[in-house]
Amino acid sequence: MALFGTESLNPGVKRREVFGWAMYDFANSGYTTVVLTAVFNTYFVGVVAGNASWATFAWTLALSLSSALVMLTMPALGAYADLHAAKKRLLVLSTLGCVVATAALSLAGPGDLWLAVAAIVISNLCYAYGDALIAAFLPELARREALGRVSGWGWSFGYFGGMLTLGLSLGYVIWAQGQGIPATRFVPVTMLITSAVYAFASLATFALLKERAVPQALPATQAATQAGAAAAPAARGGFGASFARLRRTWREAQRYGDFMWLMATAVAYQAGIAVVIALAAVYAEQVLGFKQTQTMMLVFLVNIASAVGAFAFGYWQDRIGHRPALAVTLWGWIIMTVLAYLAQTATLFWVAAVFAGLCMGSSQSAGRALAALFAPERQRAEFFGLWAFATRLSSIVGPLTYGVVTLLTAGNHRLAILSTGVFFVLGLVLLRHVNVERGARAASAV
Repeated sequence: MALFGTESLNPGVKRREVFGWAMYDFANSGYTTVVLTAVFNTYFVGVVAGNASWATFAWTLALSLSSALVMLTMPALGAYADLHAAKKRLLVLSTLGCVVATAALSLAGPGDLWLAVAAIVISNLCYAYGDALIAAFLPELARREALGRVSGWGWSFGYFGGMLTLGLSLGYVIWAQGQGIPATRFVPVTMLITSAVYAFASLATFALLKERAVPQALPATQAATQAGAAAAPAARGGFGASFARLRRTWREAQRYGDFMWLMATAVAYQAGIAVVIALAAVYAEQVLGFKQTQTMMLVFLVNIASAVGAFAFGYWQDRIGHRPALAVTLWGWIIMTVLAYLAQTATLFWVAAVFAGLCMGSSQSAGRALAALFAPERQRAEFFGLWAFATRLSSIVGPLTYGVVTLLTAGNHRLAILSTGVFFVLGLVLLRHVNVERGARAASAV
């Protein structure tokens, strides 16, 4: 049990609580793995949209719309969660929304474009809410010097959840294809499998994870103003207060300069990661002719590499420092995009997939650990709301750029994947402005 010792945790935090926290990564990883990466994206392009010339662009537009909604709402939602100590309550609601909307994807067949778009927008929106809210618990659980390894525990455990959901789906798909069942019948079942795993696995989180935050008092002037607003008593301490608090944070942004640089860095490199998550399977099928089972096996391999990378890397980044560790992963991503571009056969693309897997969990874990380090204690959910703003912006910029390139080049996916490398190069440039110790001091001074 030395790997999971309580010496990495804050006083009073039990290992079972960290297990409950990590179980949420386990629960929601199946959504990104099966819906966004391995199955529904290719089903949307090839079946729902009928492999039209605009199909890939339509998929990226749907993801971009959901990300735009997250950007508009998540920071205020995080401020609300901090004011009312409501992270766990909001996590339950967002989980329920994602589970129901994912199940609704099973109803989408050929030509059901608007149903598919509505369900993917709602499910991805709720997924993003849950992802930001669960991340805000990290600094409550882990000591400052152990943020990397504890974040890595969650990410690596999450990939095993993704593999479970994908494995169950893959087993069913292989059986269904053996029975001559078409994709219009077996893909909907994988959506039901994904929603069921998400629902049941998240129960451990809700049973074991504690809400340690306490409701915060409103500033005296704001409380007096709200107390006198008889026409809108329900707004007292609600989202009006959340928006007011959020405006103060943006005005004081210069105090958190390193956090702002980190967000800019995240927008860049997460844009590239968003392309890999949303479009790698589309690339494999459109460029290299992968079949559904091959694509699912490829994503299964990526999840194995990601689990190993996130777990081992979490310890390494605590030893060498978060910024150098993140830089290493960005170089790995650059190598991956070049290999994918050059791949003429499945073999080289599988090598690129291993690079993607090793870098996937590592870079996302490192970014989450840095965000936790830069978040003031009383504003954790709010700062992770701002972090979600950055990552969702990247989810618009990355896939939409890929979609536009394919649209303008008559479906040239190779050029589109090569253009993704620019995001990782830009991430390396912006990362140079992040000073970890200065950012941590700014957070502690609040």
